[in-house]
Amino acid sequence: MGIRIERVVDHVAEVVLDVPPVNALGGADFHELARVVTGLGRDASVRALLLRSAVERGFAAGVDVRELTDGGPQAVVAVTRGCAAAYGAVDECDVPVVAAVHGFCLATGVGLVGGADVIVAAEDATFGLPEVDAGGLGTVTQLSRLVPEKKARWLAYSGARVGAADLRCWGAVERVVARAQLLDEARAAAAALAAKHPRTLRAARASLHAIDPVDARRSFRREMGRIFELNLTAAPGPARSALLSARR
Repeated sequence: MGIRIERVVDHVAEVVLDVPPVNALGGADFHELARVVTGLGRDASVRALLLRSAVERGFAAGVDVRELTDGGPQAVVAVTRGCAAAYGAVDECDVPVVAAVHGFCLATGVGLVGGADVIVAAEDATFGLPEVDAGGLGTVTQLSRLVPEKKARWLAYSGARVGAADLRCWGAVERVVARAQLLDEARAAAAALAAKHPRTLRAARASLHAIDPVDARRSFRREMGRIFELNLTAAPGPARSALLSARR
């Protein structure tokens, strides 16, 4: 369990999130994910990454709220820095990243797939930011890559979710498939990218990152500052307690 490399076949490396029951990741998980993704991107034998979840219920549910609750402001800093490292690793990976998404893709799930190049989603996939309801903030930087600007505001304030079909209409999701077909379709998408000339493919990835109008690291860093300020108040406490009770 944890973050692992499942297999490397035909120049495609699969990175698996496996933190039951809901892939609520802690600071160490985020840093390990950043290390794995960065290392694979620099591996000359790898031409594409596939990021997926081994948890049956969904892709990722957010951060480990217990770690935030027990650790105080210092834990908030540590976890948000871990988030930044993981998001940055996916966003800046030397090779294209395909995300295979099923079930819930919330909070940090949105943060990760927002930096991916291609999203293949199951019909049951839903995307959203429950941060406000959970006493938190953040990840709107990555959400804004998936949905229109006014929709991002609504989702950030309301905690509502949108489905894979909506994201496909907005151009964020490449394919929506039956849950049983998700892994095969995501692997096929990654294989199609890995079949390209490796040097040209890496150059294309670098060029697309270079022309991105938003510096995602800097933008998320600003969000982190607001998160820290909020956590110096008592506001997040009741919401986090309720969330922990719901996850039991």
